[in-house]
Amino acid sequence: MEPDRDTVTSQLADDLTYSYQDSFEPAVIEKAVAEAWDLLAPASTIRTYLPILVARQAREQLMATAQAEGRVAKKVPEILFVCVHNAGRSQMAAALTEHLSARRVHVRSAGSAPTGDVLPVAIEALRERGIALGTAYPKPLSDSVVKAADIIVTMGCGDTCPYFPGKRYEDWDVADPAGQPLEVVRDIRDDIQARVTALLREILD
Repeated sequence: MEPDRDTVTSQLADDLTYSYQDSFEPAVIEKAVAEAWDLLAPASTIRTYLPILVARQAREQLMATAQAEGRVAKKVPEILFVCVHNAGRSQMAAALTEHLSARRVHVRSAGSAPTGDVLPVAIEALRERGIALGTAYPKPLSDSVVKAADIIVTMGCGDTCPYFPGKRYEDWDVADPAGQPLEVVRDIRDDIQARVTALLREILD
């Protein structure tokens, strides 16, 4: 059954207000939910999953904003991975970082021009390593997620990532997995994993 926008967004806003009432006014939370719906609904293919994705997107944006504005304290370093479509490289990097760090860092990914779905070949390459990307989806790059990050890693998006002083920026020259066969994407996966491992050793050891 098609989820009703007003009913779903109202319920989600109520749930998130319970979680974030000490940080944001209800109107701010309602706006975050509405923006998440407008972002994800046009590309949603399985409509019954839409409320889950909207809730996740709104929660991520609210948390990023709260961290960026100092409303909540960070408990671990924040790493943001950015590529153009947030469908391949940045998704793989975020998943590998979360997998390898044992939750000693918090990870986000975004795209300067997010579109479509996560590449099936990227999902398959990570599945071979026991990492599930089944619920991931391309997300837009926003000032709040950049401000919340301590380390911003870009891959192929040039100067489209906003710059904020005091952040650590790295640009990784990683091949684009779009249109590549699984054999090539395995090499890309391994390249990203080597870079992620080196980064984690530097910031955690």
